[in-house]
Amino acid sequence: MTSAASPNPTVTQDDDTDTELDQDVPWVVIVWNDPINLTGYVVFVFQKLFGYGLQKATELMMDVHEKGRAVVSNGPREKAELDVFRLHECGLWATMQQDK
Repeated sequence: MTSAASPNPTVTQDDDTDTELDQDVPWVVIVWNDPINLTGYVVFVFQKLFGYGLQKATELMMDVHEKGRAVVSNGPREKAELDVFRLHECGLWATMQQDK
C-alpha cells in the first residue's frame, strides 16, 4: 500500500486590514435640500441638534439650499446613525456615508 503525500496546509491571509482601516474612517451626515422645510426651521434644527451658533447654522442651511446638501456632522458610525435618526425625527432629509 502506498501512501499519498498529504499536501501541506496553505495559509491564506484575509484582507481584514481593509475592513479595520475602514472602521477608523469617520462617517459624515449629509442633509439634503427638500421642498418642504422652511429655511428658518432648518437653522433652528441645526442649532438645537448640534449646538451650532446662528451664523454656522445659517451657513449650513444656505449650503443645503443653494448646493443641495451640506455635511452637518461627522464621527463614528454610531454617532452618525443617531444624528440621521434625530434629523429624520425633525422632518429633514438626511443620509450618512463614510468620509473618504
